[in-house]
Amino acid sequence: MNARTEATVSVVIPCYNEEHGLQSLFTRLYPALDALHRQYEVIFVDDGSSDRTVAGLREQFNKRPDVTRVVVLARNVGQHMAIMAGFAQARGDYTVTLDADLQNPPEEIANIIAAMDSGADYVGTVRKNRHDAYWRKAASRLMNRFREQTTHIRITDQGCMLRGYDREIVDAINSCVEVSTFVPALGYTFARNPVEIEVAHAERAVGQSKYSLFRLIRLNFDLMTGFSVVPLQFFSMAGMVISLVSLLGFVGLTIRRIVHGPEAEGLFTLFAIAFFLIGVLLMGVGVVGEYVGRIYEQVRQRPRYTVAALLEQESTEAIVPAKERA
Repeated sequence: MNARTEATVSVVIPCYNEEHGLQSLFTRLYPALDALHRQYEVIFVDDGSSDRTVAGLREQFNKRPDVTRVVVLARNVGQHMAIMAGFAQARGDYTVTLDADLQNPPEEIANIIAAMDSGADYVGTVRKNRHDAYWRKAASRLMNRFREQTTHIRITDQGCMLRGYDREIVDAINSCVEVSTFVPALGYTFARNPVEIEVAHAERAVGQSKYSLFRLIRLNFDLMTGFSVVPLQFFSMAGMVISLVSLLGFVGLTIRRIVHGPEAEGLFTLFAIAFFLIGVLLMGVGVVGEYVGRIYEQVRQRPRYTVAALLEQESTEAIVPAKERA
């Protein structure tokens, strides 16, 4: 049996106010992982929950301390930073990320592992029969097209967090010091053999999605500015085109004034053009400000997250990667 088919598995699950759905998650997750017949660990990362999520995770840790670890963050830092905190603790050959809401069934983890056993170092997923509101699916398609036009990232379904990462990919992600990032895209940039597979998708059983339309727009804006300078280049090109058109318009108006004399007509048209150009200018300033803001956050070098508590069984030996057991 080769090393890949003996690979150990780390499952990272960020949790934010998931107290009502945790028991259902535990009931399905552990049998699905036991069925893999290989060593595994589950790393729950509480992202500053305000309900009893931490208490529920502590109870589960007490039940299965041999395979369960809990990272409690001091404050809410967002899903992707919570995943990064989980990656910092992951010790497996493969690391799988999974949302806690059961919209992606834990039973699909076996398909992720099978794809990685076949040689993939990054496994993306595409939700089939997606059970989301129409506006979410439409917004996702629109954002996907826009992202693909501005970055080299080719992710069909960026909203699905059920993904698999090889040990080398996780190590590369852990070495990054970016304050704001999009984990699936970051993993994709390091991958040499990325693949995508279809996975099942279910309606959210309890609670509400943590991603509003505004947060989705912010997330995609972070993705666009974090992995590409195309927005800056776009406004540079737009500025040159507008300057050229304005120059031609100025020459035309000058000639018209010489031939026909001064005129008062067209004042409101000029106002409309001026307001349009001001709007373009403000958008450009906003994009530049986004990049400057990212630089400002980075140079402060503040911790991306703070771990308030770590629950793990100290007497349990760390899972040994397959390549070290061989």
